[in-house]
Amino acid sequence: MVHLYKEVQPLDHFEIQLPHSLSTNERQLITLFYQPLTGPEPISLFLTLWAEGEDSTNTLFTHYHLMNVLDMSIGKVFEARIALEAIGLLRTWRKDQENGRSFIYELVRPLDATSFFDDPLLSMFLFSKIGEQAYRKLRKRFIKPDHKQAYQEVSRTFIDVYKPVHTNVPQDLLGHEGNKSIKNYPFYYASFDFNLLMSGLSEQLIPSSSITVEIKESIAKLAFLYQLTPLDMQKVVILALDDQMNISRERLRKAAADFYKLTVSKDAPKLEKTFNQPRELQQEQQSQTLTKEQELLQYLEKTPPIQVLRDINNGKEPLTSSVELADDLILKHGMPVGVVNVLLEYVMLTTDMKLPRKYVERIADHWIRKNLKTAKEAMELARTERDQYVQWKNENDNKQQPNSAVYKKSNRKNTRREEQVPEWFYKRNEPKTEEEQQSENSAIDFEQERQKILQKLGVEDGQVK
Repeated sequence: MVHLYKEVQPLDHFEIQLPHSLSTNERQLITLFYQPLTGPEPISLFLTLWAEGEDSTNTLFTHYHLMNVLDMSIGKVFEARIALEAIGLLRTWRKDQENGRSFIYELVRPLDATSFFDDPLLSMFLFSKIGEQAYRKLRKRFIKPDHKQAYQEVSRTFIDVYKPVHTNVPQDLLGHEGNKSIKNYPFYYASFDFNLLMSGLSEQLIPSSSITVEIKESIAKLAFLYQLTPLDMQKVVILALDDQMNISRERLRKAAADFYKLTVSKDAPKLEKTFNQPRELQQEQQSQTLTKEQELLQYLEKTPPIQVLRDINNGKEPLTSSVELADDLILKHGMPVGVVNVLLEYVMLTTDMKLPRKYVERIADHWIRKNLKTAKEAMELARTERDQYVQWKNENDNKQQPNSAVYKKSNRKNTRREEQVPEWFYKRNEPKTEEEQQSENSAIDFEQERQKILQKLGVEDGQVK
């Protein structure tokens, strides 16, 4: 799933559908129950869609907006989206068009606490993430004691109170089964071999009527969680029978856990994302397969322009005009993010860290007509057309073209490939030196000393002339 982020592009539009006004209790459930399962990035996406969806004045957004708000690459936004889909907090609808794709993001209510703890997958997933003590604390906080067991329900049903009246209601006004909102996360239990399961269970021991839809779903989820075969689940079902030869979901869960501890392991099973690799393994594979220039191209392809501007400028926040220029190139002119990043970097490194708007737009116009799609294509064209761009720059500011660490063509035969990677790319993650930190804090220290002197003199700030 390395390249799944290509299923969505920054310029693709989307609209948001909210089921209703989400409550404070649901916010607590999302934060305390779902965030340990998905991590912070999917929940940040959910809360952002929630906030944007409540704004009735804006119905269409681009994914580039999400990249800027969340400070994520388009790949990270996509991974956060599918994590929400898998956990049942988001449903996604896509429509392909000639000029791109558009999406509908439908936010789904989280399960209530009781349903969450009753679900074998979600409850075990949460238990493995937060540990027994925190798990018990959550149960105690959200699951209140049920005193209704000592009472008999006397509620009237619908047919006890109402009787049918013949009316001619048009069929298109009647509710449809397909319109019901999903109240659970998507889990396709039909892949479990129930025929093999039932073939080893006699009708006299376990009536087929006792294997309801809810019990089937629990069986499939438990088999998936504990990686048990249908033959293993036969034994689990038999262990779950009560004195009246009935099966409940709670007894089924306990029987599966006991069977797993006896036959497989005493440690609780864990769930991991299928598209995640350990960070150390990713870094090792990346260092073995990618050159420094390829790492640079990958970085420029995936990173939001505002972060590229920060990194080039040693972590300092870029000016609003620079961010607006990047936004215009992407949103108004439809340039890919990777191409815009190469353009910004090229201009800044060849103009002594400046971004002349006219010069940028002139090169952008050339690249749009060339129909560049990737950072690699943009970088190769920048090197090929360097002399032409130097001429344009001289026309723009009548200054001599400085040397570029990335795009100049070296005349030396033994030039190494790594020399084409700019110095800022190596330093973007380095901590600041003590001298840089002291220089940043010098203004603050001076202001503190000035306030101390004014306080000793008994003079308020602004009275000294």
